[in-house]
Amino acid sequence: MISYPSRHCTVELQALPSRIGQVRRIVSAQLRYWHLDPLIDRASLGVTELLSNVHRHAQPDKTCTVEIELLLDRLTVSVRDGDPRMPVVDDAEPLATCGRGLAMVAAMSESWGVRPDGESGKVVWFTLPTSAPAVTAPSIHARHTVLDKPARRFAEVGASADGLRPDHAPARSAVAG
Repeated sequence: MISYPSRHCTVELQALPSRIGQVRRIVSAQLRYWHLDPLIDRASLGVTELLSNVHRHAQPDKTCTVEIELLLDRLTVSVRDGDPRMPVVDDAEPLATCGRGLAMVAAMSESWGVRPDGESGKVVWFTLPTSAPAVTAPSIHARHTVLDKPARRFAEVGASADGLRPDHAPARSAVAG
C-alpha cells in the first residue's frame, strides 16, 4: 500500500533485498516530486541501511513500514518493524563486512534515533535538513580579465572571464611521466 498525502508518504513492505531497491526508487521519486533532489542520495542511503537492518535482524517477520514526512525545513525518514529489540551501534572491526549501517546513518543525517512502538515493535528514524545554505552570486566587480589571471595549480577553479560561471581547471593526464 502506498499513500501520498501532500507531504507524507508511507510504504508497507517485506524487507527483502528485492523490495529494498523498489522502496529506494519510491523515496527518490517522492523527493523529486517535492523538489528535494539534493536529499535523494542521503535519504536513499539511510533507508537502505535501515531496511537492511530489518532484513538482517527483525524477528518474527520482515514486515515493516517506511514513512517519509516533510515538515517545515526537515525531512524525516522512519522505518517501523515488529521487533521490540533496540538496535545497538557497535564499533565494527576494520575488516568486518557489516556493522557500520547505523554509524553511516548517524554520519550522514542531522539527527537519528529509535523509539519503542507499542509493546512489540520499534521505529528507527533519521532527519535531513531541507534548507541549503544560501549561495551568493559572484559580484559584478569580481571579474577577471585574461591579463590579470594568476597561474593556477591543478584543480584550482576560479570565475570565468564573464564572472558568471566557473572556469574549468586545467587538464591533467593520468599517465605517469
